[in-house]
Amino acid sequence: MTDLSIANSVTPLHIRDVAEKLSLPEEDLELYGRHKAKIPLSFIDHGKITNSRLILVSAISPTPAGEGKTTMSIGLNEGLNRLGKKSVVVLREPSLGPVFGIKGGATGGGYAQVLPMEDINLHFTGDFSAIEKAHNLLAAIIDNNLQSKTNSLNLDPRTISWKRVMDMNDRALRHTIVGLGGTSSGIPRETGFDITAASEIMAILCLADDLEDLKFRIGNIFVGYTFDKKPIYARDLKAEGAMTTLLKDAIKPNLVQTIEGNPAIIHGGPFANIAQGTNSVIATRMGMSLADYTVTEAGFGFDLGAEKFFDIKCQAAGLRPRAVVLTATIRALKYHGGAALSDLTTPDLEALKKGLPNLEKHLENIRLFNLTPVVAINRFTSDTDEEIALVREAVTALDVHVAVAEVWAKGGEGALDLAERVLEVIKEDADSFTPLYDWNMSVKDKIETIATKIYGAKYVDYAAKAKRDLRTIADLGLDHLAVCVAKTQKSLSDNPKLLGRPKDFVITVREIEIAAGAGFLIPITGNIMRMPGLPAHPASENIDIDNEGNITGLF
Repeated sequence: MTDLSIANSVTPLHIRDVAEKLSLPEEDLELYGRHKAKIPLSFIDHGKITNSRLILVSAISPTPAGEGKTTMSIGLNEGLNRLGKKSVVVLREPSLGPVFGIKGGATGGGYAQVLPMEDINLHFTGDFSAIEKAHNLLAAIIDNNLQSKTNSLNLDPRTISWKRVMDMNDRALRHTIVGLGGTSSGIPRETGFDITAASEIMAILCLADDLEDLKFRIGNIFVGYTFDKKPIYARDLKAEGAMTTLLKDAIKPNLVQTIEGNPAIIHGGPFANIAQGTNSVIATRMGMSLADYTVTEAGFGFDLGAEKFFDIKCQAAGLRPRAVVLTATIRALKYHGGAALSDLTTPDLEALKKGLPNLEKHLENIRLFNLTPVVAINRFTSDTDEEIALVREAVTALDVHVAVAEVWAKGGEGALDLAERVLEVIKEDADSFTPLYDWNMSVKDKIETIATKIYGAKYVDYAAKAKRDLRTIADLGLDHLAVCVAKTQKSLSDNPKLLGRPKDFVITVREIEIAAGAGFLIPITGNIMRMPGLPAHPASENIDIDNEGNITGLF
C-alpha cells in the first residue's frame, strides 16, 4: 500500500475529539472543516512548559534514500501514547515545491502519518500563502518607494537584498529583472525569487513570541542602503503593520491528528540548509503547554537542523530539550560507506562498517550539548539481521542507547522499544542542556565554533565579500545575532561529494547575509539553492484527481 492509500484507509476522528485529548474546548478552536483547527495563542502556559519534556528527533547526514525523521517523530509519539503518556508531536508544514518536485509529500509514511494527508501536503490552512503575501507586500512597497517622488527614502536599488517569493519550484525565476515597460512601470533593477520556505518572514514567524513580537521583528528586516549609505529597515517603509495584519491567522498553530488518533500540531516550515529548519516557537510552546511529552523534529542532519534548533531556537525561546533521537537507516549508512544508490538494498557489511563514522560524528555532536542520544534504526524490509546486529553492536560499544523501530509498517507498536529507551534517558537526565556558543561571542568565533566542532573542519576561510560583510555587520551593530550557517545537507563539509566523516577540510564562507528580523546572520558556504528546480520527471506527473475529488499520486 502507498502512504496515501494507507491514509485513506483510516476514518479520522472529528477534530473536536482530538482537541478533547489535550483538554481544548471545541468552542475555543477555529475550525477548518472536520479535521483541522487553529489553536488560539492564549492556550500557551509558560508555567506548564517548564514541566513538559521536549524530545528532538534528528538524523545522520541525509542521502537520496531518505532517513525518515518525520515518520520516526510521529511513530515515537504514537509509542509514547501507547505507553500511557500524554504526548503530542509538533512538526513543520510541507512546502508545495518539494511536494510537486521530488518528495511528493511530507506527512510521515506508512502507519506513522498525520492526517488529513492531502490537505496538509497541499494548501492546508493557508499559512504559506499568507507568508508569501506578506513577503511580497514588502517587495511591492520597496519598488513603490523607488518610484515615488513624494515618499522616497532615497533607496539605492543596487543595495536592495529583498527578493520576492512563491511556494513552487521554478528555476526560471531565480534571477529576474523588474520594472521594465517604461517610466510608469517602476525602476528597472535585477532581483529574483526564492521559495517561500526560504523567506525571512517564514523564519520570523517561526521565532516570534506573539503578534507584537512578530510585528517588531518584521520592522527590523534589513532592506538596503540609501545613496548616502544610511541603512533602511522595513519599519522605515512603514510596512510592518500591514505585513503583520496579513499574518494574523498564520501565527496560530494548526491542530490535526495522527493515524492512531493522537494530537499533532503542525506550524511553519523553514528549510534547514538556509534557515533554522524547525517548526515555530509558538507551536512548540503550545505542545509543551498541553502535553507532558512533546516530540519535535529538525530538518536534514544533526549538523544543520538540530544545531540550529539548539543554538538559535532554544536560546531564543528559553527551551530546554531533554533527549535526542538520532534516526539512522542501514541503507543510508551503506551509502556513506561508498555503496552505490542502486545497491543499497543489497547486503553489504563492508560498506556498512565504512559508513558508521558518519553516525559516530553525529553522536559526538549531540554530546557537545550535554544531551544523551538514543539511536533509532529505522528498519526497512531489505535490512538483514546481520546488518542490524552490526549497527547495534557499534552503537552499544559507544555506550549509547539503541532501538530498532518499525514505525512505517507498525505505527506506534513498532516504536514501543524506542519510546521506552527515550523515557529511560529522560528519567536519568540531569536537565543539563548547554548551547554550543554564546550569542555575544564575535561573529567569526561563532562561525568557527560551529565549523570546527560540529562539522569537523580544520579551519574557516573567508572570501573577500564575506570579509566586507563582517565589517558591515559590525557597523550596523548586529554582531550579537545568532549564526545560521547555509550549507549543503549532503555532507558534514561544504562539499556535497564528501560523504561519511570527512576530515581536514576547509569551510569557505563566500558571503554573510543579514536576517535582522529573524535575529540571525547567514554565512553562505558552497552553492546553496533558495529556489529549487523541478527534476526531469517531477512528482506532479503522478498526481491526479477524479470527478469525485479523490486524489492519487501523493506519496
